[in-house]
Amino acid sequence: MTATAPREEQLWSRCAGCASLLYRKRLRRNLDVCPECGEHARLGAPERLRQLVDPGSLRLLSDRLPEADPLDFVDVLPYPHRLTGARASTGLAEGVVCATATIGGHPVALAVMDFRFLGGSLGCAVGELITRAAERALDDRTPLVLITASGGARMQEGALSLMQMATVSQAIAALREAGLLTVSVLTDPTYGGVAASFATNTDLVLAESGARMGFAGPRVIRQITGRALPEGFQTADFLLRHGQVDMVVQRRSLRGRLMALLAATRAGRPARSPVPRQEPASHRERLADDGTVLARPTDPAAEGDAGTPAVRDAWDTVRMARHPGRPTTLDYLDSVFDGFVELHGDRLGADCPAIVGGVARLAGRHVMVIGHQKGHTTAELVARNFGMASPSGHRKALRLMRLAARLGLPVVTLVDTPGADPGVSAEEQGQAAAIAENILTLTVLPTPVLAVITGEGGSGGALALAVADRVLMLENAVYSVISPEGCAAILWPDRSAAPQAARALRLTAPDLRRLGVVDEVVSEPSTAAHDDPAETAQRLRAALLANLLPLLDVPPAMLVRLRRQRFRRFGANRVGARAGLR
Repeated sequence: MTATAPREEQLWSRCAGCASLLYRKRLRRNLDVCPECGEHARLGAPERLRQLVDPGSLRLLSDRLPEADPLDFVDVLPYPHRLTGARASTGLAEGVVCATATIGGHPVALAVMDFRFLGGSLGCAVGELITRAAERALDDRTPLVLITASGGARMQEGALSLMQMATVSQAIAALREAGLLTVSVLTDPTYGGVAASFATNTDLVLAESGARMGFAGPRVIRQITGRALPEGFQTADFLLRHGQVDMVVQRRSLRGRLMALLAATRAGRPARSPVPRQEPASHRERLADDGTVLARPTDPAAEGDAGTPAVRDAWDTVRMARHPGRPTTLDYLDSVFDGFVELHGDRLGADCPAIVGGVARLAGRHVMVIGHQKGHTTAELVARNFGMASPSGHRKALRLMRLAARLGLPVVTLVDTPGADPGVSAEEQGQAAAIAENILTLTVLPTPVLAVITGEGGSGGALALAVADRVLMLENAVYSVISPEGCAAILWPDRSAAPQAARALRLTAPDLRRLGVVDEVVSEPSTAAHDDPAETAQRLRAALLANLLPLLDVPPAMLVRLRRQRFRRFGANRVGARAGLR
């Protein structure tokens, strides 16, 4: 619905679907659904809660978190100014409201996102609040209901916002292990990092009528592919036809449908779960510290050159990471590993060439290696889709991860991608859900996982292979929630500001090491990896061994616990206290 005055002051609203002029009170009685055409207007989080929960049952969870501007991000406005404006216009502290309540008498924990607050973007505070809601559900042994509305990860918090996809996903994994129901309700719109994590990796996924969901937005897909989009692309009915949601629900039926699902699940749930509960937060933090010490390299060769890596401008580093001569995953499989045997296919009908994987040896130890493959020539890049994995690529990687766990093999991932495939067919085949399932699986994989950012680490497509016990990064690689060009196009007047965006995003290895996103920077030869691939391979091999060997002695349950705590530390409390970049 469109109007110029604030909604609370409007007597009339014009429907965005059919342009009918509607009496505001009548529209509100109809749950903000147009009685003429059925258009579902977007709701703020407070109104959504009023519609869904039993009267008098709502108990808001604390939303008090430290102020966090981890990157000192400035585009045309400083990030704190944007936050202040969002708070003033919405009356909310952040882009999500979390609470406990009952729905039809069934107790639940809820996290309801609000698109009015910076586009419902997923930042450290939002991730922390949703994770706390999930932890409350685990403590209370109640279902978790998520209402999503988001444009994706919050660019102003860079890679730290990307980490929230893993942080929330592992909280959902803990609920799954405890036998507790998780439900997401997709509302309009749900895109990017939210779609590719907790919006689609819950037990049940419902879509409100009129909702749109996808990994890449329609505008981005049109710009990249130059193709017209199918009728109804990414709408709730489209998602249902392509098997990506359990059901499409009219707003007036949503509360009743949730009541029925909660009742059925409660009736079938055992009284107790055999899965042990998590330790108190203080103990979990101690385990995280122990894990960091446990996996810290002791071999000086793993650090490459003894001196501090040369400081390079962020935009120059981006161009270095994209250099066509830079070693690829297949190059490293030939120079760092021995006896590589490639395994193909997702077992569902496709074999994505942008992902290569299989069994290899590292200093005589068998490992499962999975990585993005670009290429050096134009023909190779096109054949490999520039390293942008399709859903079948992510599912192939998932199959190999699970196989590694069954065989007791460590997993080594090599990340080099601009991002996941943004094409129409990728959306039809469930790109967001495929990425989400990889992230969720990696949080619970009972075998050592070691990730290396070797070139470009682009958004959720990179994170789908980078939820690991240890994350290494080559000196001239980059890792970011969005490309500098994409960030510039959204937050600056045009794409010519890409170099400025690159600096603001803090996407270089030294920056990310200070932020704790990566554990170690592997130095490259004095020029770059593509000028001396043999020396680069030698340094990477030493770093892999120094980081992997300590992990081999850790019991599987402890590995999973430490891995979860590694990503849990990216909550707003920790980020707000960081001063490494200042």
